[in-house]
Amino acid sequence: MKTRFAALAALSLALPALAQSPRGAAVATLGDKKVVVDYGRPALKGRTIDALLKQLPAERIWRAGENEVSTLSTEIDLKIGGKTVKAGKYSLYIHVPESGRWALILNSDLGQPLGSIWKEAPENLKGMPYPYLGNYEEKIKAKEVLRVGLKSGTSASPSENFTMTFTPKGKASTMTLAWGNQAWSTEIAPAK
Repeated sequence: MKTRFAALAALSLALPALAQSPRGAAVATLGDKKVVVDYGRPALKGRTIDALLKQLPAERIWRAGENEVSTLSTEIDLKIGGKTVKAGKYSLYIHVPESGRWALILNSDLGQPLGSIWKEAPENLKGMPYPYLGNYEEKIKAKEVLRVGLKSGTSASPSENFTMTFTPKGKASTMTLAWGNQAWSTEIAPAK
């Protein structure tokens, strides 16, 4: 019940921003194939990342964005952080432990319809895929296809909005997540 309440509380905080939160896309080209991340771009709005992280549920899983589920789509098999993932589309989450390295998570479950977690959702939004908030471990952990540690660092130019980018690096690319003055990254490359 506590987990359900935490998920509903987090959802209620996010819903007023539905129309205001911008979406972002990061695109990498590996060979002649595309890797695309589609995600919501929450803003700090005077808050600190540490203060926001205190709002995470006990399982410490963050949805890597805001509002609609964040996804990674790849036209080719990839090595992400040294681990292989097949071509396809995946939901994207971040594990943020109390201490230690953050981890990027890809999951084969592409989200739950907003209408299934918010009965008052406007009709045109009820089918939008939303992430699992506060019930990730219980509902979809078994569908995880990848979990890799992220390298932490500082951002060269602080960002008010959460941002994901790909930076080419030979035949590979560095995937970077940045917010405020902090950044987290991992390498992606063709699996072959």
